[in-house]
Amino acid sequence: MQRDQIVQTFEAFFEKYKKTEGDRTSWSAHWTEVMPSGASVEINLTKCPAGTIFKVFKNRKKLGELKGWDAFFDGIGPMLGADWDAEAFFTSMQDVA
Repeated sequence: MQRDQIVQTFEAFFEKYKKTEGDRTSWSAHWTEVMPSGASVEINLTKCPAGTIFKVFKNRKKLGELKGWDAFFDGIGPMLGADWDAEAFFTSMQDVA
C-alpha cells in the first residue's frame, strides 16, 4: 500500500471513529491488529493543538510517540521492527473505514 493510500485510509478511519479527549480540542481514534508474526500492534492517532500524534503500542506496551505523518513513515518500521506489516495493518483498517 502506498503512502497516500495509508494516509487516506487512516484519515477516513479517524473521521468515522474519532472520539473527543474531553475538551473538544483533542480527538483520537485507535486501531489494533494482530500482525502475521503474532504480535498485537495498536496505533492511536490523536489530533490536537500540538498537531498529529501517533502513539504506538506492541502487545499492550507503549513503545513511543511519533509526531506528524513524516515521522510516522520514518519511524514506525524501526519502532516495531520485524513485527510491522503495513499491508496487513491498513488493509484490515480500510475494510471498516
